[in-house]
Order: sequence, then C-alpha cells, then structure tokens
Amino acid sequence: MTEENNSQKSQVPRRTFVAGAATAGAAAAMLPVEMSAQVAGSDAVKVGMIGVGGRGSGAIVQNLTANDSARLVAVADAFEDKIDGTGPRAAGLPKILNQLEKLGKNDQVDLPKSRQYAGFDAYKGVIDECDLVCIATPPGFRPIHFQYAVEQGKHVFMEKPVCVDARGFNQVIESAKAADQKGLKVVVGLQRHYQNVYREAFKKVHEEKLIGDIVSSQVWWNGSRPWIVARQPGWTEMEYQMRNWYHFNWLCGDHIAEQHVHNIDVMNWFLSGDSKMGGNPVVAQGMGGRAGTEPLSVGEIFDHHYVEFKYGSEHNNAVMNSQCRQIKGTWRRVAEEIHGSDGVLELGGGKITDLKGNVKWQYRKPRSGDPNPYQVEHDELHAAIQNDTPLNNAYYGAKSSFTSALGRIATYSGQQISWDEAVKSDFSIMPEEFSFNAEAPVQPDENGNYKLAIPGAWPLPWAKESKKG
Repeated sequence: MTEENNSQKSQVPRRTFVAGAATAGAAAAMLPVEMSAQVAGSDAVKVGMIGVGGRGSGAIVQNLTANDSARLVAVADAFEDKIDGTGPRAAGLPKILNQLEKLGKNDQVDLPKSRQYAGFDAYKGVIDECDLVCIATPPGFRPIHFQYAVEQGKHVFMEKPVCVDARGFNQVIESAKAADQKGLKVVVGLQRHYQNVYREAFKKVHEEKLIGDIVSSQVWWNGSRPWIVARQPGWTEMEYQMRNWYHFNWLCGDHIAEQHVHNIDVMNWFLSGDSKMGGNPVVAQGMGGRAGTEPLSVGEIFDHHYVEFKYGSEHNNAVMNSQCRQIKGTWRRVAEEIHGSDGVLELGGGKITDLKGNVKWQYRKPRSGDPNPYQVEHDELHAAIQNDTPLNNAYYGAKSSFTSALGRIATYSGQQISWDEAVKSDFSIMPEEFSFNAEAPVQPDENGNYKLAIPGAWPLPWAKESKKG
C-alpha cells in the first residue's frame, strides 16, 4: 500500500473528548491555561510533554539535553496523580526534575502549575503552548495527538508504536503529509534507525551487497510479562483499562506492537532499502495465544505470537518470521537476523558471515563508545529544526506499527491477512467517547474475566458482524 493510496481516504472524523474526573482519585478536569508561555531567550524552543510515564520522563530529559535553548513549558497526562508522582507506577514531574537537577539543567524548566494539565483533553493545552511536543501517551492515542500537533504547526517526537488499527494508520500517514507541507520535523522512537551498528549494517547490505539478495529474515522479542496495576475500589472500567493500558488492544495493540515493533521495523527498513519511507509486507499469517500463566482478569492480549510476513516481488519475495513471547521461564532473545544469497547478517552485534560461517564484516565500536541512540534521535530532531533540514519518521513509523497490527490480526483470527485489505477497511478499535465514565471498548464478564480471541472463530475487525476488539 503506497502513501498515494492512503491519500484517497476521507478526512478522519473527530472523536469526543471529555475532560474531567469520573471518581475520586481519577484525572481532574483540564487545569487552567496561560495564554502564552514566556521563556528566557527569544530563540528558546518551547517543549511540551504529553504522557508523564517512565518512557515520557526519559524522552523529555533527552530532548532537553539535545538543546540548551530548549525549555519545558507544559506537561499533560490523563491522570493528575501521574503528574505529581503519587499514582500507581507514576514517575511524574518529581522524577523528571530530579534527573534534570543532577544534569545541571534546572534552568531549562519553566513549568508553573497553570501549565500542568490533566484529563483526556489535556493534550490540546500542551500543544497550544509549545513549539515541539514529545508524545509518550498509550499508542492508541498517538494518531489523534499527532494530527492535532501538525494542525497547530508543531514539531513532534512521538514514541512507538504510532497506531493500533487501520484508522490510526491512515490518520498518521495523512498527518505526515501535512507535516511535510508545513516543513515540520517528526521523529519516532524507533531508535535503531539512530544506532550506528544498524546504520553501518544497512550500508553493508544495500551499498556493498555483502549478503547478496535478501531471501528471508528472523526477528525475536522474547522476554518477560510487564507490570500490572491492581484494580482499586471506585475505579470505572475505563480507568482500570487506562491504568493498565499495556493489556488492552485499543490502547497498546498487544505486545507484538508495543515491544516487538522495534524488530519488525528493522526488517521493514532493511527489506525495503528505504530509510525514509520504509516498507511493508503484502500478507501475514501466523499463530498465537495465551499459555495460562496470567489470570484472564488482567486483560485481553496474547502472551505469544509467531507470524510469517511475506513482502512480495518488490522486495525479492522475502519472508520475515516474527517471534515474540512473554512467558516466565522461557528462552529469551531480542534480536534480528537477515539471510541473503551470499551471507547472513546478525544485527545488534553487527556481523556478516558467508554461507560457510566465515566472517565477512564485524562492526567495531569507536574507542569512545557508541552514542546512545535514544539521545541521538533527539539530537538530530533539534538539529533538523535549527537547520531546517527535512526529517519525518512518521511514514516508516506508521508502516511498522501497522505491520505489527497486521500480525496481531493474523494470530487472533488464524487467517492469512492482506495488507491492502486491512488498510482499505479503515477499521477502528478505539472508543467513540473518551471519558472516565464512558463505556470501554471491551468489557469483562460477570466473573471479571476478559474474553480472549479464539483463532478460527475470532471475526476480522472489518467484518460486518464483528465487534470492536
């Protein structure tokens, strides 16, 4: 599916955002806003942050580190207690300010209470105040936040994945085109693109042809199950799911999207040979499920997926075998490997061998060590803003994110899924209303358990008889 195909989509309809608390302890209404944020220095870059979690706190510190003229002027989160650091698993402003103090960057914060926003609608307050926004909200919200940021003419850093469904994919692609027209700079947190070993390996594959024609690839993200926040009295179902966003597809896209997207993205990049646009498979089929090591009362996602992605003649009919698992006590590996007609590339460590195992190339780190790719992506974002050079990761970010979603649909349904059909369906799994009192897209049964997809019986999300999920 090309970006031109996506441009034929009609404008994405707006959803209803309701600011305000549902229960005691839930997010407060959107706090008052100052009409402008004045910071020292006329050339200062005003930075805002949406999503004050662990990754958000890391991203904002790296962003401010990239430019001494950058100033943090506004923050937002759905939950006020995540901003002040008192909620479950909350990093919050206390952690961020402590990190900046250790780095001697206290002077890069201009953040009165009036520019700390809470609620579903809080993202607008931040984006309206800043020049550059860091988006680290649950993935389901990213197409909405990205679209608004571009409409308001703001540069963007957003974490991966950037969508969880076809509606979100199409929305991100349309916003990416608008960003290009406005000269806005966009970086997506798929940091392997900013890691020296991957950049060097890409040259060895596509410029020096050290492995010949690409035939197949294998990617792994086999690790452990993430955090769970226990349900508290007084929480609505929407609040429980927001607090446990990793365990619900409308918020995270399953772990094949939230984590494994990194490895899938590398293959889209290497198999396409396109560093700006990336590529995508034409079909996917696979298997997955839940091994029973976690109660059904936690959420709806699988704990293992194995997907075969086929890329078609444009990419030498290459195949990617994708494996991700979150089961305690099982073999762990996070890596990528590409097989070619003349050799094998092991990424991460950066080694190419011929078909007999003889080393043809080995990546050598400089004596000073490699720069942190999490920092490099912010360094290059600020450099592009300052020099007005083109930079837009949203295209490959969207394709890799939706490739992960395609894999989820394949494992849930047990069917072979076409990329074009899935994209053209424009299916959405997001709620129509965002409020802590609104109905969540999935509901537990009378025993408090969530329904798992059953391959062979789970309906495709664009089928007429399908329910959202």
